[in-house]
Amino acid sequence: MLNWMVWTTPVAVFFGCIVIMLIGMTIWETRAPAVLRKGFLPIATTRGDRLFIGLMCAAWINLAWVGLGEKMVQWFSLAEEPSIWISFGLSALVLLLVMRKG
Repeated sequence: MLNWMVWTTPVAVFFGCIVIMLIGMTIWETRAPAVLRKGFLPIATTRGDRLFIGLMCAAWINLAWVGLGEKMVQWFSLAEEPSIWISFGLSALVLLLVMRKG
């Protein structure tokens, strides 16, 4: 059923974190409904909106990292492609920033 996707450890951790966040946000929303808030994003958002925007940013960061991996080897004269864990950490920081200040 899931043979079409390459399930490496970073991919499994990434999707596992998304599932945990969605479960946590569902529980949080049922216990304390969200209110609109204006942060650095150009629109007023709820927690769910910020989570969605943050997850989209995380996906784009990871896709860009994978897509530019070979180019980074040439640009920075690396022996091998940079670790996908770096993009995972970067995307987690961006998600955290959007959730807190967005």
